[in-house]
Amino acid sequence: MHIEFRHLRTIRAIHSAGGLARAADLLNITQSALSHQVKGLEDQAGLELFVRRSKPLKLSSAGHRLLKLAEKVLPEVEAMEDDFRNLRSGKSGRLHIAIECHACFEWLFPVLEEFRKAWPDVDVDIRPGLAFDALPALAREEVDLVVSSDPEVLADVTFTPLFDYEPVFVAAALHPLAAKPYVEAEDFRDEVLITYPVERSRLDVFSELLTPAKVEPRGVRQVELTAVILLLVASNRGVAVLPDWVVREVRYHSDYVTRPVTKVGLSKRLYAAIRSDETTKPYMAHLLQLARKVPMQMQRAVEV
Repeated sequence: MHIEFRHLRTIRAIHSAGGLARAADLLNITQSALSHQVKGLEDQAGLELFVRRSKPLKLSSAGHRLLKLAEKVLPEVEAMEDDFRNLRSGKSGRLHIAIECHACFEWLFPVLEEFRKAWPDVDVDIRPGLAFDALPALAREEVDLVVSSDPEVLADVTFTPLFDYEPVFVAAALHPLAAKPYVEAEDFRDEVLITYPVERSRLDVFSELLTPAKVEPRGVRQVELTAVILLLVASNRGVAVLPDWVVREVRYHSDYVTRPVTKVGLSKRLYAAIRSDETTKPYMAHLLQLARKVPMQMQRAVEV
């Protein structure tokens, strides 16, 4: 027996309408075409699907079995059709994000909180486990966006600038370096530097300052969480260099001091790496807009 979706829709429509004429209107076909379809289906089944001469038209036992199948299958098919329509219109989709910087969580969560309200049908996920193999994962379509401060020239990948930020020196209020208006590479030589557990090449304090100056800190302590880094700094267990949006809440805290790194300060830029054919998706464009706006608001809060 060969059953098509149209057969299931027919059974459901006739049961709902109680007659062929009204069912034909619901299905937007002629009554003659509907009768022909029912006869063909009954010929395949070798059974009558309706109790003839009943008003309203009622399903037979076999017809009820087919209706049960229709009520199970058709909602799933219609949900899939809605999903496809939303995908075509840009209302739904997938947004799996990989992050190449630990501190990015500090501003990304507020961004995603606003995003989910506007795009509830977009499947959002963060993949920190792919953080250091993120761009190949983007090419393999395992993730859809990579937050990175290191743009590369890659085929079919677009690096869109998000915002500039300043890596800031953080120390305990009673630390000797707190008396300086800014810090330089040599100031780190006798310090324990507390960093995120990532490669040195991905840490601003090394790539922008210490490595070019050939300065090695007295020690390096790696810590996963920003809150723990700040706790250790406040306890005078070491010093840190963190993005300005991270220190917005501690800049005026009596336990900490923040200072520019070098006299002129450091400046870095974050990018969103996206597959080029997906940059025009409406929800992707809105995410990029939020990813520029929210961090800037956080940075302005630092400056107030």
